[in-house]
Amino acid sequence: MTAHQTPPLLPSAAVAATFDDDLFSYYYSVFQEEASDSLPPTMERTTTKRPRADDPSPSRLVAFKPSASSSPPPLVADAPDEEAASRTTPPPAQPHHRRLWVKDRSRDWWDHYNHPDVPEEEFRRAFRMSRATFDFLCEELGSAVAKEDTALRAAIPVRQRVAVCVWRLATGEPLRLVSRRFGLGISTCHKLVLEVCTAIRNVLMPRALVWPSPADAAATAARFEALSGIPNVAGAMYTTHIPIIAPKVSVAAYFNRRHTERNQKTSYTVTLQGVVDADGIFTDVCIGWPGSMPDDQILEKSALYQRANSGQLNSQWIVGGASYPLLDWVLVPYAQRNLTWAQHAFNEKIGDVQRVAKEAFARLKGRWGCLQKRTEVKLQDLPVFLGACCVLHNICEMRKENMDAELQFELVDDEMVPENGLQSVSGMQARDSIAHNLLHHGIAGTSFL
Repeated sequence: MTAHQTPPLLPSAAVAATFDDDLFSYYYSVFQEEASDSLPPTMERTTTKRPRADDPSPSRLVAFKPSASSSPPPLVADAPDEEAASRTTPPPAQPHHRRLWVKDRSRDWWDHYNHPDVPEEEFRRAFRMSRATFDFLCEELGSAVAKEDTALRAAIPVRQRVAVCVWRLATGEPLRLVSRRFGLGISTCHKLVLEVCTAIRNVLMPRALVWPSPADAAATAARFEALSGIPNVAGAMYTTHIPIIAPKVSVAAYFNRRHTERNQKTSYTVTLQGVVDADGIFTDVCIGWPGSMPDDQILEKSALYQRANSGQLNSQWIVGGASYPLLDWVLVPYAQRNLTWAQHAFNEKIGDVQRVAKEAFARLKGRWGCLQKRTEVKLQDLPVFLGACCVLHNICEMRKENMDAELQFELVDDEMVPENGLQSVSGMQARDSIAHNLLHHGIAGTSFL
């Protein structure tokens, strides 16, 4: 039964029916005041409903105005006297009062953080962002997540809706704890998280997570060249694993063997591949492929691969780690053991570019704690859930949000060298030329006079 539906009234001779749903944690009853006269003498009408014995939260009874059908009939005109009127006019029917039993939940925690006098540092530690950034989210998402009041209850405010989602993503707390903090039902919190994440994808992702324009790509390449000496770099690429609960279908595909061997605990994951610019802001993401897939196969299935093969990168490089193959547009370090001076210098400088991506992913997982533990999200909802984290990461990075030192996260993803790591002859020649220039022009290693 949804919140806007009105339940049917029971027959007058029936005992008041009750509806008890543990998922939504509220009680609903329909009473007919005049029905008590028709009950047998041995039965007594229960005017109040007792909560369950194992329910620690109190309940309250909310009375609604009588329905229009229960209004008394009009008075008879021209009645000679009160006695005659009583003989010709039936007694007025008692109104049917609809009453809603709801569980009282404390909202003190949310009321405290929603108060304007809360210190800025305290608010930022709780929601991983400043109050100004939170207000920006509420303003941008207001029209997409706002709901109207119904006859049964008032709609949850936009600020509280956004706060439930941000808190859930930031802390990764179970829904039952989120429910206690915000004074809402568990299923309501789950629904709010998905609704706000969907709004973030539909409203903010087209503006906050986009592939750079040619002018922006040129500026990014200049910054990467100043950092490493490697020209024409459009972004740095990395792939991380997100733990999940064992799915009901294709379990073997999501089994992560390396994580299981390292942690001595069965691990199931999905992958998140991302490309970042020189500021650590995501410009492309590929989310949701099973954790058993190597990085090179995930790259081949991504939209980035199709975009690059169609020539949309304009002869610019994407820098990847040792788990990616060398392509016409993917630049990776040398993998052999015995390196020349030029190759060693190249690996050092390309490591500076890789570090930008790894640090961005570390901040992503550190700021949004839900990515560090198995989430209570269905497999089909994970792309929206994880995509919202990437968008919020970009917004925080664009607005120069500081991150507390205790939130620092260490990445532990395993890089598997692909079977065919050299897939482009032109890419090999270009890499050798870049390595030679880095060494002999004094940009890296020892310069030759």
